[in-house]
Amino acid sequence: MPRLSADERREQLVEAAIRVMIRDGVAKTTTRAVVTEAAVPLGAFHYCFRSKEELLQSVIERITERTLSPVITHPEGTPYDVIRSTLHAYWDRVRERPAEHHVTYELTQYALRQPGLADLARKQYRHYLSINRAYLDSMARALGIRWTVDLPVLARHGLSVLDGLTLNWLIDRDDAEASAALDEYARYLSSVAVPS
Repeated sequence: MPRLSADERREQLVEAAIRVMIRDGVAKTTTRAVVTEAAVPLGAFHYCFRSKEELLQSVIERITERTLSPVITHPEGTPYDVIRSTLHAYWDRVRERPAEHHVTYELTQYALRQPGLADLARKQYRHYLSINRAYLDSMARALGIRWTVDLPVLARHGLSVLDGLTLNWLIDRDDAEASAALDEYARYLSSVAVPS
């Protein structure tokens, strides 16, 4: 077996943790289960992560990175068209990995219920807000617009819309309603955009 760098080993352990969480649930995910899934010795975990909390934070970041990266899909067209196509590109990534999104909600609740882990949930949502804010900022630059709503407020509003929409979809899998809600959110965003 080839020798892996610490970064490569961390990647291996994060992906193994995601698989274990999808299969067994967050509460049943132990460091032993993760290293068994990754087929590495327990010492490898302690070499790569200071704590289970650090691993959980890395899992959140990895899933978020796959889904919420601020990518403007088609920077030409009306603001509504660009915003809509970008939201739908995001939504395609949600639909590709629904089990990972189940894990993110489960991680939030798990962290809030475990003594000493509540800050993990706060970090998780601060991370989401930061990415949503970056998305809105890059969207404004790409379109040559500015938002008429303060960016922190708009980012929190958007997070609430997308978070709620994702949770609803995980429950009912109603693609048509989810698509219609995304279109409505795109209409709202284009209504608070003015030329810069």
